[in-house]
Amino acid sequence: MTDPHVHPYIPNTAPEVRAEMLAAVGAASVDEFYADVPDGLRLGRALDLPEPFAAEQDLERHVSGLLARNVPTTERLSFLGQGTYQHAVPAVVDEVIGRSEFLTAYAGEPYEDHGRFQALFQYQSLMGELLSMDVVNVPTYDGFQATGTALAMAGRMTGRRRVLVASDVLPAKLSKVRDYVRVHLDLEPVVPVDGTADVAAVTERLGDDVAAVWVETPSRTGAIEHRLQALADAAHAAGAVLVVGTDPVGYGVLTPPAEQGADIVCGDIQSLGLHQWYGGAHAGFIAVHDDPRFVMEMPSRLFGLATTDVPGEVGFGDVAYDRTSFAHREEGKEWVGTAAALWGIAAGVHLALMGPQGMRDLGEVLLARTAYAQRALAAIPGIRLTDGAAHLREFAIDVAGAGLTANGIVDALRAEGIEPGVPAGEHELVVCVTEMTSQRDIDRLAAAITGLVAASAAESADTLDTVAIPEEHRA
Repeated sequence: MTDPHVHPYIPNTAPEVRAEMLAAVGAASVDEFYADVPDGLRLGRALDLPEPFAAEQDLERHVSGLLARNVPTTERLSFLGQGTYQHAVPAVVDEVIGRSEFLTAYAGEPYEDHGRFQALFQYQSLMGELLSMDVVNVPTYDGFQATGTALAMAGRMTGRRRVLVASDVLPAKLSKVRDYVRVHLDLEPVVPVDGTADVAAVTERLGDDVAAVWVETPSRTGAIEHRLQALADAAHAAGAVLVVGTDPVGYGVLTPPAEQGADIVCGDIQSLGLHQWYGGAHAGFIAVHDDPRFVMEMPSRLFGLATTDVPGEVGFGDVAYDRTSFAHREEGKEWVGTAAALWGIAAGVHLALMGPQGMRDLGEVLLARTAYAQRALAAIPGIRLTDGAAHLREFAIDVAGAGLTANGIVDALRAEGIEPGVPAGEHELVVCVTEMTSQRDIDRLAAAITGLVAASAAESADTLDTVAIPEEHRA
C-alpha cells in the first residue's frame, strides 16, 4: 500500500528522506525553518488541496483541462491592454531567443559568453537610440520594478522622501511601486486635469523635501503627457528629479522624454517583440544620460565595449561593476537579482528588424488607429471619451449616458467572442488598439456596443410603457 505521506509527483516527500534531510541540516522539524514567521501570518492548518492523482495520465488530463479554460487573445477579438499588449512578434524573434546559447545561458562571464554580452550590449544601444538616452541597463524583472528602482535612485541622490505622482498610474503598478519604495519614499498623488498632469498643482506642491516628480506617459488611459518640459523645469528648480515611466513603442514618432527634460526614463519592454501570452513576458528598462551621478546610482548590470589583448579587437563586459549588489552583496545600495536578460535579447532582435523607419511606421499606425477607435466609439449615442488628451493605443470611454455598465458590456460582448476592454469603474471602460487591430475590428466593436445601447434603450422604453402613468402626464 502507498504511504499516504509520500506524494506521487513531488520529490523528497517520503518520511525517511525528509528525516535524512532534517538530520543533515540539524533541524528537528520543518517548522524550525519558519520560526521567525509571526503566528499572525501563519495559516494554522494544512492547505486545502485535493487528493493527488496516483496515475500520471490522470494528472495530465486534469491539468490539460485546467489549461483549456484559458483562451488566448489570438483566438478572440481583443481590445485588452492595461500593461500587457498584443503587438506583432516577428517569427525570427522567437527563433533567435530559442537558440540554446541564449535560452539556457544564465549569468556567464565576458571571457566565456561573448555572444550573450554582445547581444545585450546591442539591445542597450538600440534602446538608447530609440529613447535618446546614453545609458540603458540590462533588463530588470519588469517595468514595475524598473520604476521603483528609478524613484529609489532619485531618493538616494537627493536625500529626500516625497515623490509627486503627476499622472494617472495603472493601479497595479502604483501598488507595486509603493510596496517597493515605502520604507524610504512617500508617494503623493497630484490629480491630473483632462487626462494629463496639472503642472500648476505640481509646481505648487514642490518643495525642498521632494525627491522626484513621477510622470507616466502614456498614462493608465493612454493619455500622452504634452508638458514634460514644464514639469522638468519646475522639478529642477526645486532640486528634484524628473522620472518618466513610459512604453518605448511610440518613440519612432513621439518626442522622447529625454529631449523634454527627463532625468530618468523607465518602463517595460513587453511591447518590443514579447508575446502577450497569459500576463505577458515582461522586462524593465532604466535609461539615464551619461552623467556619473545617475549612472553610479543604477543598481543593474551595464554592458559596454572593452579592449582585449589583441590589438584592434574589442570585447563586451560589465561597466562600473563595483556599484552593483553583485559586487557589494548585502552592502549594496539596492539588491538586484536574476534579471530578464533573455527578453532584452528578444527586444534587441525586434528593434534591429524594425529599424528607425519601422518604428516610425508603427508609431503612426498606433496613433491613427487609436484616433479612429475614439471617433467610432464616441459617435455612439450616450458614449463619451473621458478626456480630451491625445492618446496612444489606449483610451477610456464613459458609458453611463448609454444606460450601460462597463462590466455589463464585457459580459455581453464576451459571449460574442469580443473582449471589449478592461473595466476601470462602474461606467468606465479602457479600450486598447494596436497594429494587430484592423479598422474592421474597430467597426465590429462599435457595432456591437451600438447594439447594446439600442437594446438598453428599448428595454427602458418597455419599462416606461408598463408603468401605470395617468394619461394627462404622458408625453
